[in-house]
Amino acid sequence: MSKILNTQALPYCKGCGHDLIAKSTAKALEDMGLDPLDVIIVTDIGCHGIIDSCLNTHTVHGLHGRSVALGAGIAFGLESPEQKIIVFIGDGGSTIGLQHILEAARLNLDMTVVVHNNMLYGMTGGQTSGLTPCGFRTSTSVSGNPWDGYDLCALAHKSGAAYTGRIAGIGDISSSLGEAFAVKGFSLVEVIEICPGYGVKFNPKRKLSEIIESSGKLPGKWENLRDPFGEVQGSKSGSLFDDLDILGSDFKSSLEKPFSLIISGSAGEGVQLAAALLSSAVVRSGLNVTQKGSYPVTVGVGFSAAELIISPDPIGYHGLDNPDVIVVTSVEGLAHCRSRIEKMTGGMLFIDSSLQSPQTGADVRSYDFRSVGARAACLYAIFIFINSTGYISGESLYRTISDGGLADKIPVDKIRELTDQWSNRG
Repeated sequence: MSKILNTQALPYCKGCGHDLIAKSTAKALEDMGLDPLDVIIVTDIGCHGIIDSCLNTHTVHGLHGRSVALGAGIAFGLESPEQKIIVFIGDGGSTIGLQHILEAARLNLDMTVVVHNNMLYGMTGGQTSGLTPCGFRTSTSVSGNPWDGYDLCALAHKSGAAYTGRIAGIGDISSSLGEAFAVKGFSLVEVIEICPGYGVKFNPKRKLSEIIESSGKLPGKWENLRDPFGEVQGSKSGSLFDDLDILGSDFKSSLEKPFSLIISGSAGEGVQLAAALLSSAVVRSGLNVTQKGSYPVTVGVGFSAAELIISPDPIGYHGLDNPDVIVVTSVEGLAHCRSRIEKMTGGMLFIDSSLQSPQTGADVRSYDFRSVGARAACLYAIFIFINSTGYISGESLYRTISDGGLADKIPVDKIRELTDQWSNRG
């Protein structure tokens, strides 16, 4: 049994070259003496990508055409030079993500890209791709592709790849793959294969060797004598966390169990800012918090909502199904979370007094949040919320605003006055 593969029964059509690539990759890595956990294999959408569950290595699965970009990100952040990044991508993904390949080659990032070139889109019906050879028939070029495909190897080589190779997907190709894996810097291997489902169907009796020869893109290898990224061309940046101010636990909290909160208002009215300030105050109170923002792609119009989980214990999952508290400050905010309010069977709803609360099982509390102005309404609502629950102190939020240099941009004095008046009435 292979150390790299957890099964020899791979999920490919009989005769598919993807099966050969996977098994030859495993053999090459084992011949190099690499432990499975010293290997990161990145895939994306396409037939090649269904290999993930068959691997004992680290795996990352991304969007169509984006596996090279993901691999590049890992290469930038990887601090263990003995680990190997291998990117699997198809001919369709290669052209969709062509710029990612060229940039990784130009920077000479330490990674290997294995292109599964079966000359068409095998997962979606056998359509023509950017690497389909001239004359090769597909479901969208039934008389033969009238255009020549990209010379991917030439493009990668001219962009600066340390090693580029093109091979036919026939027999044991592990030595060719191993040669690329051993390169320090960017290497790319284009494996030419034929899809048994569509390529053979549309191109009966054509042999792979003849197809390769007629395309004019013959097997070979091309090298650039370059040092990998980080040794000459540039260097990796340090951790972005090193430049962050670490919040201390200046305040105490009475919270004994996790609770979840939704803040829902209008875009441009400070919803995300209020959530961020609350999150900081929560951390300063010795608690844990997650924050997720939600708003339309137009950003400046419509709703804006933030979901928070606050807990005295570490939070393992940031998903939020049934919130304990919902804060609503505007018409758009109410429309966005109306259905969730109606499903509440407990908890609290803090809602602006200008709005009609939907039917709900929550304890409804109505306040004139917008009396401090639209842009400060959410923040005022947060002060009312924390004063109502007592989970954290209002002073922790005031201090967070002051330390962030926002005291002159937010009507803090008016909010404090109104909050104190509310507290005295309570």
